[in-house]
Amino acid sequence: MAALRSYVNGEWHVPTESGVPLHDAVTGDEVAAVSSAGIDMASVLDYGRAVGGPALGELTFHQRAALLKTLASYLREHREELYALSARTGSTLGDSKFDIDGGIGVLFAYSSKGRREMPAGHVYVDGGTEALSREGTFLGQHICTPMQGVAVQINAFNFPVWGPLEKFAPAFIAGMPTLIKPASQTAYLTHRLVELMVGSGLLPEGSLQLVCGSSGDLLDHLTDQDVVAFTGSASTGQRLRAHPAVVANSVRFGVEADSLNCSILGPDAVKGTDEFDLFVKQLVTEMTVKAGQKCTAIRRAIVPKSSMDDVIEAASARLSKVTVGHPNSDVRMGALASLEQREEVRRSLKALLEAGTLAYGDPEQVELVDAEAEKGAFVSPMLVRCDDPEQPQPHEVEAFGPVSTVMPYETAEQAVDLARRGLGSLAGSVVTDDTDFARTVVLGAASRHGRLLVLNRHDAKESTGHGSPMPQLVHGGPGRAGGGEEMGGVRGILHHMQRTAVQGTPDVLTAVTGQWVTGAARTETDEHPFRKHLEELRVGDTVVAGPRTVTAEDVEHFAEFTGDTFYAHTDEEAARANPFFEGLVAHGYLVVSLAAGLFVEPAPGPVLANYGLENLRFLTPTYPGDELTVTLTAKRLTPRHGADYGEVRWDADVTNAAGDSVAKYDVLTLVAKRETESDEAVQA
Repeated sequence: MAALRSYVNGEWHVPTESGVPLHDAVTGDEVAAVSSAGIDMASVLDYGRAVGGPALGELTFHQRAALLKTLASYLREHREELYALSARTGSTLGDSKFDIDGGIGVLFAYSSKGRREMPAGHVYVDGGTEALSREGTFLGQHICTPMQGVAVQINAFNFPVWGPLEKFAPAFIAGMPTLIKPASQTAYLTHRLVELMVGSGLLPEGSLQLVCGSSGDLLDHLTDQDVVAFTGSASTGQRLRAHPAVVANSVRFGVEADSLNCSILGPDAVKGTDEFDLFVKQLVTEMTVKAGQKCTAIRRAIVPKSSMDDVIEAASARLSKVTVGHPNSDVRMGALASLEQREEVRRSLKALLEAGTLAYGDPEQVELVDAEAEKGAFVSPMLVRCDDPEQPQPHEVEAFGPVSTVMPYETAEQAVDLARRGLGSLAGSVVTDDTDFARTVVLGAASRHGRLLVLNRHDAKESTGHGSPMPQLVHGGPGRAGGGEEMGGVRGILHHMQRTAVQGTPDVLTAVTGQWVTGAARTETDEHPFRKHLEELRVGDTVVAGPRTVTAEDVEHFAEFTGDTFYAHTDEEAARANPFFEGLVAHGYLVVSLAAGLFVEPAPGPVLANYGLENLRFLTPTYPGDELTVTLTAKRLTPRHGADYGEVRWDADVTNAAGDSVAKYDVLTLVAKRETESDEAVQA
C-alpha cells in the first residue's frame, strides 16, 4: 500500500521511505503505510509562522469564524466517506458519528462563539480599563493578541477526527496556524480529513499542515511563540513536556492524558429508581462506545455497598445484549484500534484482577458477528468486581478498552475520597436525585476533576452524557489527566493568544483596541450619528443632547403611569429620612427614558432597533429642577458577517448641570449597512 502523504510547506509530500504498515482493525488487511521521512521539521514550523500566521492575521475574528462555519458545512457533505473509512479503525456507525459529527459540531460551535463573543477586529479586549491615575489620563487595559507561532497538536488514536478538529478550531479563531501530527494507528482517517480540508480551498495558505509518521526532531525547533497540545499516555506526555526546547523556551504545553474517570451512584438511587437505571445504562454505554477507547470513559463505578450486587447483576444483563463484531454489521461494539491495543488491554486487565474478580466477560474469547477473532482486534466487554476499594490497582491502572471496575462505598465522604484517588480526571459523574449528596460530591471532588456531570431523572433526556466533551466547556483535567484545557469556548481561543497589559492615555488605548475608552477624543459631527450607516460611523462619533429639566410633575406622572410608587419618589418626608437622598428623587428609569428622548433621532433611518442596555449604574440622585444632558459616543462597531446590519455599542453619560454623572450605561443598537457585504469597510 502507498504511504500516506504529509501536507507541509504548502504542498503534499511523499515520504522518501516505504514506512510502517497500518492495518485494518477488523480484518487485519494493510490499509496504508506511514512515514515522515524526508520532512524538514524546522522548515515546516518556519512555514507556518512565516506564511500561515500572517495569512490568518489579515482576517478578523469574525471572518475566521465565518470560514470555520463554511468548512464545517463542507465536511458535513463528506461524512459518508469518512464513516466508511472510520469503520476500518474498528468503529461502528454510531462510534463514527460520535467522532466525525462531534468534530464537525465543534467547528460549528466555535464559529458561533467567534461571531458572537469575539470582536469584529483583530484584538481581544480582556476586561475593562483600570484607572491608574487620579485625573484619568493614565489607564491600563489588558488585550489578547495571537501568538506568533504554530499550534502543534500531537493526537491519540481513538478520535482521529474529533481530536484534530477540537484543537484546530480554537487555534484558527485565535489566528494561529495548526500542525497536525496524528497517531499512526488511525492516521489514514485523519489524512483523509486533512485532504478534504485542504481541498475545500477555504483555508488561508499555511494555516493547516499535516505530518504523518514520526515527529522526528519537531520539538527541537519549538520557540516561545509555539503552542503544543498533546493527547496520549501520561508517561509520553511527561517525557515530551520535559523536552529541552519546551523547558528552555517556556512553550505552552497542554496535556490530556490517562484518566481514571469515575461515576458515583447516590445512596438514594436504589434498584427500581430512575437513577439506578440511568447509572447502569450510562455505565454500559461508556464501556462500549468506541469499544471503551475514550479518554472520558467510566473506569471506576463507585456504588453504595448495599447496591453492589444489584449494579453488577443489572450491568451484566445489559452487557450480555451487547453484540460484538464487524462494524458494518448490526452490532453494538466494534474492534479496538489495533492488535497491539488489544494486548495492552489484556495486560492492564491482569493488573486489575490482582485487586478483584471478573464479574462479566472473558479477555480471551468473545462471540463475534461477521468477523474472525484471529484477524481483528476484538475483545469482550469486561466488568471487574473489587470489594476492597482501598486496593491501589483500580485507582492506578487504566485498561483503555471496554473495561470498568465496580467498587463499594459506605459514606458520602468515602465516595469523594475514592473519586479523588484517581489523582486527576477529565470527567466524573454522580447519579442521584439527592441535591445535598450531589453538592457534597461536586464540592469534594471538583479539585481533581475537569468536568462533573450530575445526572438524574430531571435532566436525563437532555443530558449529553458522562463522556461527551462540549466545546462550550473546558476539556481537560488536573493532575494525572495532564493539567490541560484543550477547549472551552473563548477560554480555548485565548489559550492561543498572549495577554498583555497596555498602559497609556485613553487615546492610545482607543487606537490600540479599536474601542472607545472614557477620556479619549470624541468627534462631534454636523450629522446626527443615528443618520449614519454602519460603514460611515467611526469609533468616537458623538452627539450631545439637552439640557432637559426634570420637574416634580414628571416624577409624579412616571410614578402613576408605571406603578412605581416607591416612597423616595412619592413621600417627601420619607425620602429626606433616607440617608442617600435630600428629598423626593426622580426614578432612575425616568432618567434613562428622558435621556433617550434627548438623543433619539425620531425619523426612519439606519438605526433599526435598540436591543438593550448594559452596565447601567445610577451614580448621583436626580431631583426635580435638575437639568440633564446626555453625551452619546460610538464605543464599538461590530458588523455581522453576511447580514445587512451590525451592532453599535454606545457609551451613554447622563450629567446634571454641575457636570456630575447621574447615570452611565451602554446602549446597544442594530444599525443598517449601506452595502450588505461591507465588513471589511468597518474599522472595529
